[in-house]
Amino acid sequence: MDTFRLPAPPGLRLPTPSAGEPPPAPPRPSAMPEGEALAALERALAGPSGFGTSAARLFLPRETPGAPDRGAPHGSGRVPRLYCPPPARIDDALGREVDDRLVEWAEQVGIYEGRLDDVRSLSLGRMIMLAFAQVDDPDRLLAAAKCTLAQWATDDYYCDDETAGAVPMDVATNLSLATAAVDPAHLPSAYAPALEERMRDDPVLVSLRSSTAHLARYANFEQITKYRHELSVLFSGYTAEAQWRVSGRTPQVWEFLMVRQDNSFMPCMVMLDAVGGYELPVAVYASPRVRRVQTMAASASVIVNDLYSMDREDRGSAVNFNLPALIEAEECCSREEAVARTVAAHDELMHQVEEESAALCATGFAPLQRYLADVWAWLGGNHEWHRTSDRYNG
Repeated sequence: MDTFRLPAPPGLRLPTPSAGEPPPAPPRPSAMPEGEALAALERALAGPSGFGTSAARLFLPRETPGAPDRGAPHGSGRVPRLYCPPPARIDDALGREVDDRLVEWAEQVGIYEGRLDDVRSLSLGRMIMLAFAQVDDPDRLLAAAKCTLAQWATDDYYCDDETAGAVPMDVATNLSLATAAVDPAHLPSAYAPALEERMRDDPVLVSLRSSTAHLARYANFEQITKYRHELSVLFSGYTAEAQWRVSGRTPQVWEFLMVRQDNSFMPCMVMLDAVGGYELPVAVYASPRVRRVQTMAASASVIVNDLYSMDREDRGSAVNFNLPALIEAEECCSREEAVARTVAAHDELMHQVEEESAALCATGFAPLQRYLADVWAWLGGNHEWHRTSDRYNG
């Protein structure tokens, strides 16, 4: 399919070159002077005020920005229309190139041995192409794809897939090793070789190390630190869900949503600036208002996953931790009603992301505007991949 692009909402739109002018090359990330970062943080925390505040609402459309109602089949029903932007870029040739390179890398590091056809059918390269819509360099996209596949392998091998060797009682220990693969543990010399041997013998740990090293080609120390932090939060979510499975306890909906914020796509989204060739300063990234937007976006994106994967999970496991199933059980309603309530929860989060992003864009801080535009595009690409992936619609 030929490449085509759809605009982001006004105010979350990236500048485009003039006709015939090549796009600017992304700069190598560099640390921002401390004073400038602190000033940006103050503006982000304060938000728009005084004359022109109401104009912030004009940055975003009044009408639903979602794609046409073309829900994918799910058993006897459909996933209803979601309040979500359409994909900002579709370039299937680029997605296939990233997929080809990703499968080759998976074979090299040893994950999913004997199941590389499954890796290819996952079309994770297409997902990254859709979600990182402003990046055309296949090697940058490959860095994000490797990190994402390594995260999924960690979940499969250590948490979910007992046919791949997952042992529920070993989840916490294995995730500690996974953390050490991306944030090295420095042991006394007598004990370091044993840890290094384990790191080299376990394909999951090899994949985590290798993917983080690839990301480090484009990320500075601050960006790698943000990535490590979000991985640790993800692993915390993995551990919580493993405890539910081991104990046989069904979480309440509020508890599941809290943990689902941790076990979300945040480690993918945190790579947006590094892969995109710019830097959102740590001080701004960590500010409460920016953090609120990111976590709501991450939660909304993983609710999309719950909606599109619910039938697959119904068939594959007696213990089903996804939002529609938990709402159905807790609120004693039909699956259709549970899906409607799940969609309402997603849409509420998306509206809040939209409103808060508009206000933050009004601060005029360019890296934050770029980052929020990338988050918005990421949400559209994530939904498009779930809507069209054979994994959920085959």
